[in-house]
Amino acid sequence: MKVAILGKQYNTLHRDAMQQLFDTLTIHKNEIVIEESFYNMLHKDTSLQLPDNCSVTDNNFDAQMALSIGGDGTFLETALRIGNRGIPILGINTGHLGFLADLSSNDIRTSLSDILQGNYNIEKRSLLQVDADNLGALWPYALNEVAILKQDSASMISVRTSIDGEYFNTYQADGLLIATPTGSTAYALSAGGPILVPQAANWVLAPVAPHSFTVRPLVVNDDVVITLQVSCRTGKFLLSCDGRSVKMKAGQIITLRKAPFTINVVKGNNHSFSKTLRNKLMWGVDKRD
Repeated sequence: MKVAILGKQYNTLHRDAMQQLFDTLTIHKNEIVIEESFYNMLHKDTSLQLPDNCSVTDNNFDAQMALSIGGDGTFLETALRIGNRGIPILGINTGHLGFLADLSSNDIRTSLSDILQGNYNIEKRSLLQVDADNLGALWPYALNEVAILKQDSASMISVRTSIDGEYFNTYQADGLLIATPTGSTAYALSAGGPILVPQAANWVLAPVAPHSFTVRPLVVNDDVVITLQVSCRTGKFLLSCDGRSVKMKAGQIITLRKAPFTINVVKGNNHSFSKTLRNKLMWGVDKRD
């Protein structure tokens, strides 16, 4: 199997984990390619034994699996690079919370070996697609969320929102998040939104610091078309897809719908979303301990 390795940062504190990763891939006779900038970072650590001549410089690499080394931000970047090609992504967590990158770097040898032997499942994660003028080079898809946000410290914005062509509400707030089930544990969670299981066929609309206490997060079906139009004093706002932002002029029409492809996420056979929530959010912990 050909395996692509992608990452954004390398810390020598993770040297043992990285060496275990390469050793495990080699033992199972996998062909390895490494994203060029990440390869250059790894190559500076002369203690690591890396395969030779395996770096790739663009997104056109071919692989049967991609390994994302880092946190959830790195996973989102990997998803961007994979795009609509359907290459399954395994997230190996060298970051912090890690809902997407949830394979522990402390357990690479055993867990990765098991996965390389075919003991895993694929979770198909839905994305949001953004249609609007003047998006520039912005990749118009979001695995976590699309965020409409006020620019800098400007006063709040008003987001006129329609669902399937019917006017729904005008949100007066610092911003509005439209999150996928995957993104329900990210920015939308901090804005008071609900947690959705990854397989849910829904989106979450979560206002950021709304002006009215009666405006609450809303769950809608993921087959709807959401139309947004922003007004604000400054005449500009930010449109963000998974943290990648572009400045937009007020008054533009933004249309959101379900993307025609999914991101395939690799999960070990012993993985469960319930277990992830308990571990990451410390649910079920005896407070007397």
